[in-house]
Amino acid sequence: MSRRPVAVAASLLTVLALGTVSACSGNSSASSGGSGSTPTVKLMAGGLDKQIYLPYQLAQQLGFYKKYGVNVQLSTEQDGGVGAEEAMASGQVDMAGAWYNHTIEFQAKGKAVEDVVQLSGAPGEREMCTTKSGVTSGADLKGKTLGVTDLGSGTDTLTQFLAAKKGVKTSQYHRIGVGAGSTAIAALQNGKVDCVMTTQPTVAAIQKKGVGASAIDLATTAGATQAMGGAYPAASVIARTDWVNSHKDATQKVVDALVATMHWINTHSAADIANKLPASFVSNQLVTKADYISALTQDKGQFLPDGIMPAGGPKTSLATEQLVGNVKGSVDLSKTFTNDFAIQANKTEGFKTTTTPAGPNG
Repeated sequence: MSRRPVAVAASLLTVLALGTVSACSGNSSASSGGSGSTPTVKLMAGGLDKQIYLPYQLAQQLGFYKKYGVNVQLSTEQDGGVGAEEAMASGQVDMAGAWYNHTIEFQAKGKAVEDVVQLSGAPGEREMCTTKSGVTSGADLKGKTLGVTDLGSGTDTLTQFLAAKKGVKTSQYHRIGVGAGSTAIAALQNGKVDCVMTTQPTVAAIQKKGVGASAIDLATTAGATQAMGGAYPAASVIARTDWVNSHKDATQKVVDALVATMHWINTHSAADIANKLPASFVSNQLVTKADYISALTQDKGQFLPDGIMPAGGPKTSLATEQLVGNVKGSVDLSKTFTNDFAIQANKTEGFKTTTTPAGPNG
């Protein structure tokens, strides 16, 4: 969900993936032929090259989609273009690699969307601030100009939450969209903002250039729990409930591949992971490969090892949405996520699960 990705080679995938997509992509699996054929699923992520979203591409690099019998066509959000969650909701793609909280926001708008596999227990974000800003907590955001990837994005929601949790009203600070990567760095460097909410590898680039430092850690499950009061489920796979119900086999195959990927991440080093990703993801105009590995080593704790929605996570996410005013009505959390596919994936492979699963009430 955190928009927008750095323009790297991966962004070219969007053109390929969306060029011939029909208004309703519910026929992706069905159109692949009779039973026994390989289903095709279109999945757009909120920035394939971002570390918080690396499992989607890593599963492809490891050959896991093919291993579990599904052809996943990956695409990535474009700067200024349609968001992954909107593309999914409108039927341009089947699934979105986006944050769980979108399912809550969609339900509040009367749309049924669910999370079918949870990849992280933290946003993977850091509030990066200039040293002269004096920011060390949400209370210090008062009077500041704060950069977010895009107004209405996940980083925007988190920024508002951090301030609101410390009693700072939205009228007491200013928010502007600065994107990610080079544009976010420039905003800090040129004094356009005091802080920017962003992810790796942008975080590492900001630190290396000496234009800012991490003031608030939401990059790991431990950091998110301290700052937000509980695990905050972020990166996931979400899809329209009607699509999931009519494509359960294809959904299970996608989840099987991603659960296997999460176990692989849990049992391998940051260097191992970097070595499997496309070269343009880990070494580009922002960071060297060594920087990328160092950053991933630091923030690898955001990833869940088994794809299961953690207990308390949905409640934390709902509380965040309510506090910033994104959701005002009642929400049935049991309809915003399911652990059924992830539990089955772990059982099929004999993986040991360590995440305490959320119950129906989150």
